[in-house]
Amino acid sequence: MTQEDEYFMGIALREAEAGLADGGLPIGAALVRDGELVASGCNQRVQAGDPIAHGEMDCLRKAGRQKTYRDTVLYTTLSPCMMCSGTIVQFGIPKVVVGEAENFDGNIDFLRERGVEVVLLDDEGCKDVMRRFLAKPGNDALWNEDIAED
Repeated sequence: MTQEDEYFMGIALREAEAGLADGGLPIGAALVRDGELVASGCNQRVQAGDPIAHGEMDCLRKAGRQKTYRDTVLYTTLSPCMMCSGTIVQFGIPKVVVGEAENFDGNIDFLRERGVEVVLLDDEGCKDVMRRFLAKPGNDALWNEDIAED
């Protein structure tokens, strides 16, 4: 992990922790351009009652309109779901740094097959925040709702 990866994943992880503290799912993201933070966000599905307000989507909404995303890096604490992966491909984000894929393997292969560089950090902090969420009684149902599982 580079110092830059550590720094920006730290921002995404703080977003995940904030989402957890606010009663939501602990998934955070940060969008970076030329070593500068463009925006960060966290999963807002519970807080906003918005089914597509995943961490990556909240981050991109906060970034607002961009002329291009082809010069950005997206940091996310958890491997992206198909909706978020599709958005990454649609916007042409060339690189995604993933905190962990143990608690949810997401769609790393899908991204790589479409030319996105994916760096998997296997970060213990990212794993821990998700484990703490999943260990709380009742959160398994909330998690299944988030990833559209029965």
